[in-house]
Amino acid sequence: MKSMMVIGLGRFGTHLAIKLAELGNEVMVVDTDEESVDKIAHLVTKAQIGDCKDEEVLRSLGVSNFDICFVCISENFQSSLEITSLLKDLGAPYVISKTDRDIHAKFLLKIGADDVVYPERDMAQRTAVKYSSKLALDYIELTDEYAISEILVPVGWKEKTITELSVRSVYNVNVIGFKINSHVTPMIDAGYTFTGEEHILIAGSKKDILRLMEKK
Repeated sequence: MKSMMVIGLGRFGTHLAIKLAELGNEVMVVDTDEESVDKIAHLVTKAQIGDCKDEEVLRSLGVSNFDICFVCISENFQSSLEITSLLKDLGAPYVISKTDRDIHAKFLLKIGADDVVYPERDMAQRTAVKYSSKLALDYIELTDEYAISEILVPVGWKEKTITELSVRSVYNVNVIGFKINSHVTPMIDAGYTFTGEEHILIAGSKKDILRLMEKK
């Protein structure tokens, strides 16, 4: 369990805070809009109305005591910059800022953000892959080069094992697990025989994963 602060309760900030709380974290949310704060107050550890561009407001919240602070104000880039900078000045150990433009990300990282997230871009990529591929059920990019995907069992893989298929050498991906009825099992046995009923979790380069997902 970690201590999290979420600043900005737009759609992303609100969903993020709720999910963080559901995962067992202590979550404080802060926004200038009283209605937005009231709507989520019963779902998080603490909810505060305040303008985080004000250094004294941030100081009073004890930002250095939070494991992670999220800045979810991409619609006002100047505010996002100011809050990110103030958080680092006040000793916040790890700050993640939301953005939707590469140029904004560069500035945020330059003034102290430890990481940036692109929710709209990432969801667009996942959606594009999911609905473009014959096999894809889900797709998550880990870096610019590598990804993890949940796929249907390719037809040619049914009733065969990982060893028989030479998955790693032929397809250049790793089967890291399989899922049946939402239950995920790590793949520790190369002798496991695919039935065609399960979903497969694969990891590798984006190029190799996308190539595999085009198999019928």
